[in-house]
Amino acid sequence: MMTSENLADKRVVLGTEDILLSLCNSVTKVLTTATHQAVRYSGMIQKIHKTSLKPDIGCFVLFDGGFSGLVVMNFPGDAAMEIYTSYLLSMGMAKEDLAISYTSDEVSNVLGELMNQIVGDFTSKVDRELQTHITQNQPKMLVLNKQVHLSVDTHLDNPDSRRVTFYTGKGNIFYLELAVDHTEFIKLVDFQEEAIPDPDALLEAIAPEKGKKKKSKGGKKDDHDELLKSLGM
Repeated sequence: MMTSENLADKRVVLGTEDILLSLCNSVTKVLTTATHQAVRYSGMIQKIHKTSLKPDIGCFVLFDGGFSGLVVMNFPGDAAMEIYTSYLLSMGMAKEDLAISYTSDEVSNVLGELMNQIVGDFTSKVDRELQTHITQNQPKMLVLNKQVHLSVDTHLDNPDSRRVTFYTGKGNIFYLELAVDHTEFIKLVDFQEEAIPDPDALLEAIAPEKGKKKKSKGGKKDDHDELLKSLGM
């Protein structure tokens, strides 16, 4: 017979590192897709005392709900320009139309858009994998002087803070920092994660239905014509 101790041993417990891993995978997924280059992260993480915005571009976004936290991304100029340039070139923009300096507002806007996609992908996974809900605010971007270090007050009661090093396709480095209230998710019962909707599959499923409707309309028109013909009209 299964005792409570045996059940406790078999329970799946997810903590800060698991949440961080999910976020790191969202970063690599979004940026690899956007730049068409393999973005990867270090196998080692750092425990830090507080999160900071650092040169040359610092971005942050707060989230709240099932648990609260802060995501910070710090891009040195070379990494920021590589991601910005690769993203827009892959979208078909001409190289001569792109900004030439990381201090351009356009570069910050593009990185803010990508960070929004990253946190959006992460919050979607939280819904599916942790069965709770979080919401995010709009990412904030700052172009920073090399001597300026700003800390973000997150009002977290008992924060766990971590830093991860990322590498772009060309080997430029940028950093992700995460601060969340210390929490654990314990799996009490088995459940099946909701599948991610496949847009192509949805379109394929809708197409036959549209064809049937068109055919049905065409059949009614033929019947109507036959009726008129039988009446000599």
